[in-house]
Amino acid sequence: MSRRLSILASAILVLFVLAAGMSAWIQFFHAPALDASSLNPRVTNASSLYSRGDIAAADGTILARSVPTHGGLYPYQRIYPLGSLTSGVVGFSGPAYGTWGLEAQYDSVLTSHAQPPQSLEQLLAPTSAPDSVTLTLEPALQRIARAAMKGQDGGAVVLDPRTGAVLAMYSNPNYNPAPLASSNFTVAKKAWAADLKGDGHGFAPLVPVATQQTFPPGSTFKVVTTAAAVLGKPALLTKYYPSNACISLPNSNKQLCNDGGLPCGGTVAVMLPQSCDPGYALLGMDIGGPLMSSTANAFGYNETPPLDLPGVVKSYFPPASVFTNDIPQLAYSSIGQQNVRTTALQDALVAAAIAHGGAEMTPHLMSYVTSPDGQVISRYKDSVWKQPLKSSQAAQIVPLMVNVVKEGTAYGIFRPQDDVAAKTGTAQTGNSLKNTDDWMIAFAPANDPTVAVAVVMPFQAISAYGATVAGPIVKCLVEGALAIQRGLRPPSVVGGTCPS
Repeated sequence: MSRRLSILASAILVLFVLAAGMSAWIQFFHAPALDASSLNPRVTNASSLYSRGDIAAADGTILARSVPTHGGLYPYQRIYPLGSLTSGVVGFSGPAYGTWGLEAQYDSVLTSHAQPPQSLEQLLAPTSAPDSVTLTLEPALQRIARAAMKGQDGGAVVLDPRTGAVLAMYSNPNYNPAPLASSNFTVAKKAWAADLKGDGHGFAPLVPVATQQTFPPGSTFKVVTTAAAVLGKPALLTKYYPSNACISLPNSNKQLCNDGGLPCGGTVAVMLPQSCDPGYALLGMDIGGPLMSSTANAFGYNETPPLDLPGVVKSYFPPASVFTNDIPQLAYSSIGQQNVRTTALQDALVAAAIAHGGAEMTPHLMSYVTSPDGQVISRYKDSVWKQPLKSSQAAQIVPLMVNVVKEGTAYGIFRPQDDVAAKTGTAQTGNSLKNTDDWMIAFAPANDPTVAVAVVMPFQAISAYGATVAGPIVKCLVEGALAIQRGLRPPSVVGGTCPS
């Protein structure tokens, strides 16, 4: 009998220990995850049960605000005055699907929380209230991007290369956040299903093209290839590459040809403005896989950019081991083709790094946080994310990109007074229609850059080019950003172009 009682007591003790352990796990160790879970009704309903702080643009425009509903189950409704213009960044907050975008990123700031006491009365009776967030985003640049894209799929990112501040980040397709913030669950569910559905090219409105879609960067990657030569094999910058329309690739029966079958060659100073594919493929093979891979990584490839926005994805450049037995792949990778993939954000960071003397600043959307009484309680502190080049090394690339505008593939696009440095890119998608992904990166003024831009317009016609499709959009964004920085009115976009 005593043996049975001993076994029973041991079993009860084990069960008690398991119950105590599970209780401790739920209440202490797993509590933060449960608090933040989108399945937690307290989380999803909080945006409508309590007032949230405002989200404002750089010019003071309100992008998100809570308003009373004056009845019903939920006392507050989140509204978005600019709608789809900023939804890819701001996101939404509602009882059905919780928070998205910056609403999720800064949820702890925007929800009601204990405020520091400002008086003895508040010390004795603590108050709770939400703070508000002001962004670096310029609505005028968002409007320029929207108008210049003319409803086509694409992504645009505008940065201040000196600080990493995101001045614009616009994507097509996008979505109306209002129904997703609705307390009517039927309305929200219908919008959610529609906004997760891909369009003809597979792009879903809830997955922004600018930060969550990657594409082969095409010839914009030649800036990175040039940087690799500057970093590790500077003698290659003055090596003369013979003028050929096509080259045969080693260890294969493949040929790599220049666009249109036109011969090109020369030194890097000649080949970058003309975007010479055979010459740059030979340059990449001379540089070698290890240096090409390490340089791409130095710019942020294969690492998620630390932007304060959920869902940002990393860009991809193959590791050096891929090229050991595949030299043809190195040739194509050096011109941004085949398995090289990048986001508009990453390409903007490449342009910004060259513009800022080789220092790639951490991209950010938050400018500062204010308390309920309007006092600034925290400001974003600028920081360097990557340092792929020294200032003297970046300075060698700037004039080459200036010549892309003065005499190369971006000739005739920009106003001379804006002093723009740029690089075009046209990458083959590999589909049956032979569509192209069309790119341009740029910064200005080249002698003292204050704006860097990247635009990608995917799945364009075979006859399209980065210069002809992305170029006009970049032009408008550069002019708009420079005008805002100078305290002037940004240009209006008419028919997809901004008249000079």
